[in-house]
Amino acid sequence: MIDAEKIVIKPIISEKSYAQIDHHRYTFQVHPKAHKTAIAQAVEQLFGVKVLGVATCNVRPKPKRRGWTAGHSTAWKKAVVQLSPTDKIEFFEGR
Repeated sequence: MIDAEKIVIKPIISEKSYAQIDHHRYTFQVHPKAHKTAIAQAVEQLFGVKVLGVATCNVRPKPKRRGWTAGHSTAWKKAVVQLSPTDKIEFFEGR
């Protein structure tokens, strides 16, 4: 079992993720091998909230170029966590 601090890597700060906060959905970058149950338990443990559901998505790497050198960005895993209507995460509320 992976530690809760290692499952949730960082929150995703974007215009799209802030639009979902009104619907009690919060977006995080998570460990690539973490499953939905582990993600839900980690968010509940770290933030003290009740998780109703988790949606995950593997974000594919994008091709990048710098002059002659071609490469790609790193792949990562995204999780959108649906919270109970009575709960919220204060980190995201300071828009």
